[in-house]
Amino acid sequence: MWKEISSNEDINSFMEAHYGFHDSCLKELKYISGSYANRKGMHPVNDLRILNVIFQGRFKDTDVIEIQFIGLNYLKLYPSDDNYTSEIHDATMILKDNYIFWCDCGSLSEDDLETYKGTTICASRVRWRAADEYIGSGEVYVSI
Repeated sequence: MWKEISSNEDINSFMEAHYGFHDSCLKELKYISGSYANRKGMHPVNDLRILNVIFQGRFKDTDVIEIQFIGLNYLKLYPSDDNYTSEIHDATMILKDNYIFWCDCGSLSEDDLETYKGTTICASRVRWRAADEYIGSGEVYVSI
């Protein structure tokens, strides 16, 4: 069951229940734009802009969460290369100007959002769900 995050109170309880993402990892993501082409033509409008992200870690009530960023405004992805570990030590979620921001670094402020040089996701809506069925290394968003 999906749970909406739409207020600062929602953000605070979500971050507390997931320990600020301490010792977790971004495992996988999938983006759906809404644009497509078919034999009759194109629908060249990004009218969905949905980013699904799987995070694994040791959270309060689950080991895996799936977050859906709806109305994605932008994604800045800075993955670690194989010379560095990729665990998230802490994260930040901020509600600003009708957008929710998620950053892979804790203690960021609204003033830091534009200049932060790590992974940042910005969307107009966010919801999440427990997804322990996705534990492990197997791919979740596979092509058929």
